[in-house]
Amino acid sequence: MANKVYGKIEQTDNVLVAARRRFAELYERFDRVAVAFSGGKDSTVCLNLAIEAAENAKKLPVLVSFWDEEAIPPDTVDYMERVRANPKVDLQWICAPIKHRNACSRDEPYWICWDPSKQDLWCRPLPENVIQDFPGFYFGAAMPDVAHRAYPSDGGTLAMIRGIRAGESIRRYRSVCFRTDDNWITSCLENYAYQASPIYDWNTNDVWTAPEALGWDYNRAYDVMKLAGVAPHHQRACPPYGEEPLQRLWTYAVCWPELWAKMVKRVPGAGAAGRYCGGELYGQGLQLPPGLTWRQWTFRQLDLYPDEYKQIIARNVAELLTLHGKKTKRPVTEEDPDPISGLCWKFLATMVNRGDFKQRRMQNVALAGLAHRLEGQTLQDLLNEEYDEARY
Repeated sequence: MANKVYGKIEQTDNVLVAARRRFAELYERFDRVAVAFSGGKDSTVCLNLAIEAAENAKKLPVLVSFWDEEAIPPDTVDYMERVRANPKVDLQWICAPIKHRNACSRDEPYWICWDPSKQDLWCRPLPENVIQDFPGFYFGAAMPDVAHRAYPSDGGTLAMIRGIRAGESIRRYRSVCFRTDDNWITSCLENYAYQASPIYDWNTNDVWTAPEALGWDYNRAYDVMKLAGVAPHHQRACPPYGEEPLQRLWTYAVCWPELWAKMVKRVPGAGAAGRYCGGELYGQGLQLPPGLTWRQWTFRQLDLYPDEYKQIIARNVAELLTLHGKKTKRPVTEEDPDPISGLCWKFLATMVNRGDFKQRRMQNVALAGLAHRLEGQTLQDLLNEEYDEARY
């Protein structure tokens, strides 16, 4: 049976009142509540609302986990030290070798922060009093797969608070539209850890307004980005090597030149990407070479990848073609997205060019019908969406 999809329902409470109610509920229902903290604007809101709720429930200090991703602004490091010094916070500062997407390079599409074998290239020294390993972690793990294991299962149920907002993308909207009850509590992991998104209905203005209105400390990296002319909705605290953040890789060169000099040496292709990330070399405004069709260009670009990664991307292309075949018997067109499946060869060529190792562009095609039904978004709207990296 297909899942029922629910649209937006207007509420009488404002988002701050609703969020405070949800945070209080988390401290009532779960044995432990932990904030997945990146130092970004969304997780700053979550941290401060968690402190309020824990104080009211007499359950201080707040459990907080920060996954330090090595290539982060010095302002983020300073902010984290201030958070660690807060007696109302029990901070786990984790510097573990986790795997990240590197959209700067076809040959090396991943990089591992705090890789012991690359210590001479680290962007900064290892901070003091940090966690580098824990039970259940393994070298090169993806953060979402192991983040909850920083809190062992024998401590009872765990609510992991994430600063995920539905308005950021249709994928995040989709995660909260299948239930009317507890729609913001999802994904039980290993029978004890639940992911909670208590500010899912906040918008960008809400998360920018709250720290100033309520007197909260915040990451001064945003002030630096503002001075550099970066628009508020483009300001990101996460490492900028992924497919979406790559478009603003240049901000690190402008805002933190000393850090940027180390980043260029640390991650393969970062220097070239910093100069050319806005062009078709990195999937922006991709042009069809003379004498080729979009279908031919798709497979020629696929051949540019090493075999290991070519197989991953080829599998994604095959899945989309299979999905198209289940929805319609029409052949995939060259440039015009199919009205039912949303697929065309130009889209596939762009997807292959960018890599799409996280399958975000791929999932957008699958969600095209849902997006149009809920938000009136076209496929092109979805293809132009930007994503903040999910922080855990």
